[in-house]
Amino acid sequence: MSDSHLCTIAQHGVAWLTMNRPEKRNALTRTLLAELLVDVRKLAANSDVRVIVLNSTGPVFCAGMDLAEMQEVAQSPDAEDFWQQDAQLFCDLLTALFTAPKPVIAMLQGPVLAGGVGLVLACDLVLAADTAFFSLPEPRRGIVASVVTPLLVYRATAGGASSLLLSGERIAATRARECGLCHDVVSAEELSGRLEELIAALLTNSPQALAETKRQLLATAGANVVQQLEAAVDASAAARKTTDAREGLAAFLEKRSPSWQPEE
Repeated sequence: MSDSHLCTIAQHGVAWLTMNRPEKRNALTRTLLAELLVDVRKLAANSDVRVIVLNSTGPVFCAGMDLAEMQEVAQSPDAEDFWQQDAQLFCDLLTALFTAPKPVIAMLQGPVLAGGVGLVLACDLVLAADTAFFSLPEPRRGIVASVVTPLLVYRATAGGASSLLLSGERIAATRARECGLCHDVVSAEELSGRLEELIAALLTNSPQALAETKRQLLATAGANVVQQLEAAVDASAAARKTTDAREGLAAFLEKRSPSWQPEE
């Protein structure tokens, strides 16, 4: 599989996208995001693939963006261009998942944080172990979950989204189910079996009917989500330019509390 941190396997109508950086809690580098985008687009266009499953290895589903890479970019003279490119890449990936003409399932064996929440919310169906939790800790890093916000509001409404976005607190998978962020929560031992049941159910359905159903969902409830994702790209890039963003990122990597300065 070379040096890739993504393993993609398609067989019997099911494609498995497996993020494989367990030692880094499956943090998202720009390389991994680009690989995911390429493969999602290929699978979405492959008529032999009827269901896509997004999963990962290790105890954490995804810890969000790779903050070490973000810090490296922040020190680059071309930082602003890189931030814009990274935000656009993330937006493109979420859009590809969200608009794929076939069901996309996220299987969460553990916690999902920050940008990882965006990946999950772009999927149609979310299965979670009862040990999993959701968290958007961006305010603690001095940044904003701009590109995640449209999908969060779409899944959980503005009232449910505001708590996660503003507090930075984690919510357990069982509560996330109540908010519409995931659809089924089972024990870790039952997770694989429940996934197999769901895949079997989807494979009995008409591919054309499922594709049309997704088009109807996009045309009604999700009509403005793609446009909102695009509009969030500039906001995401701009949020990384602030002094709070620089301080929050440095504090996290240095394992200390951030020292926020009053706005001038």
